[in-house]
Amino acid sequence: MGQGPAGLPGALSLPGALPAGAPLLLDAGHTVPPAGNALSHARSLDALWLLYLFIILGVTAEKFFCPNLSAISTNLKLSHNVAGVTFLAFGNGAPDVFSAVVAFSDPRTAGLAIGAVFGAGVFVTTVVAGGIALVKPFTAASRPFLRDVIFYMVAVFLTFVVLYLGRIRLGEALGYLGLYVFYVLTVVLCTWIHRRQRGDGLAPPGAWEPEMPTDVEEPEPSSTNSGDYGEEYRPLLPSRESSLRILASALSPLDYRKWRRKPWYWRLFKAFRVPVELVLLLTVPVVDPDKDDLNWKRPLNCLHIVTSPLLCVLTLKSGAYGLYQIQGIFPVWALVTLVASALALIIFITTSNEEPPKYHCVFAFLGFLASAMWINAAATELVNILRTLGIIFQLSNTVLGLTLLAWGNSIGDTFSDLTMARQGYPRMAFSACFGGIIFNILVGVGLGCLLQMTSSQPLVKLEPDSPLVWVLAGALGLSLVFSLVTVPAQCFQLGQPYGVCLIASYLLFLCVALLTEFRVIHFSTP
Repeated sequence: MGQGPAGLPGALSLPGALPAGAPLLLDAGHTVPPAGNALSHARSLDALWLLYLFIILGVTAEKFFCPNLSAISTNLKLSHNVAGVTFLAFGNGAPDVFSAVVAFSDPRTAGLAIGAVFGAGVFVTTVVAGGIALVKPFTAASRPFLRDVIFYMVAVFLTFVVLYLGRIRLGEALGYLGLYVFYVLTVVLCTWIHRRQRGDGLAPPGAWEPEMPTDVEEPEPSSTNSGDYGEEYRPLLPSRESSLRILASALSPLDYRKWRRKPWYWRLFKAFRVPVELVLLLTVPVVDPDKDDLNWKRPLNCLHIVTSPLLCVLTLKSGAYGLYQIQGIFPVWALVTLVASALALIIFITTSNEEPPKYHCVFAFLGFLASAMWINAAATELVNILRTLGIIFQLSNTVLGLTLLAWGNSIGDTFSDLTMARQGYPRMAFSACFGGIIFNILVGVGLGCLLQMTSSQPLVKLEPDSPLVWVLAGALGLSLVFSLVTVPAQCFQLGQPYGVCLIASYLLFLCVALLTEFRVIHFSTP
């Protein structure tokens, strides 16, 4: 574990864990897994590290990546529909896309990417969509639903053809990205036509727009000078806080008042998240347009000027650029630290604690880049550890992708969509199930393969490592056809029977997939 695609030490590592792709070898050349206590120790460390990787992915996307994307779209003055299918879709699908890009970088883990993309699609369109119908029966938006399902079916069909041919060329990879651009233009055109028919150019965003996942935790009120206190704790008279106190308050990932009110299981999960959130707070700036001060914390933001670029150079290409020495003497990371420190000192002297500077929006782009590097580093390590588990338990990459990787990447969408449904927005949550995964499959496969192509070899081989790939493709196609037929047949009135059928179909698919993996069921591959 800890080996990136370039073969250099990874940005994230855990001492004592089993290296990915480096099983023990006998002189005869036969691969054998470690035995006895070493195997048990490796499994325990891998399981703990796997849990932390999913926490890193979820926390980074939820609390750092998505808010910065929202701030960027606000500063660029994008309409809600364009921001929804571009920036916010990228925020929702960042873990899936980065995992796919990393997995496609190695032919041995391409099956992991296909399993994750298809597995997440099956999970979201059955379990999550069915759960929404069970939680809150509703009437689906007809035209957006049909549009999203048809686009997703086209994307699944293209992926099936690519897998059948066993390779993807440059034109086909560009076709994936082009299809997503066409989807965005279609969304914009449909919204413009709908608004013209209604006669109001400033119509509120429709229920079909992909939305940023809401935080499951209680929202914290915003304030300018009093930190993140609630109304009952706000001081009666305004007071100026020192820079040291602002820094200490901004770096505290734990609200002690909320901690006392929450049940034990929330505290346990929060205890796992606190170390991750603290490291992210130190390295990733967040610009929050919903707060009065845009989340401007002068001492912490000046610290971010140093830590964020340092994070980027030490994680890019597994740290190859950061460790490079200029003329063999001065390392790049030291040069970045010196330049960033000088810039941070200038910003600290020329700004105040009370008012954000005019260029504060630049921190949103810096936070977007830093959080993307964290997600990429975690996704790289996640792919490596799943390869390790595949070697230990003798499982194919496809089954690991459709189970652990797909479940881990989809857990955030599951909680956010079900929460939106319980709060009375089931149409929005249901539409997000289909709109968000279009981005995942088109950009994940298209960009992942495109980055692996070179001028001398504009082709990537995609050879399924298991018949399970065809089970995945068939299950995803059947679930989409089922929704495309049954939803209009019910006049778009979705209730508990529809939800039960979707969840039952996923359980059936999971049984067939596992029986196929363990060769109880045999399929003839193309």
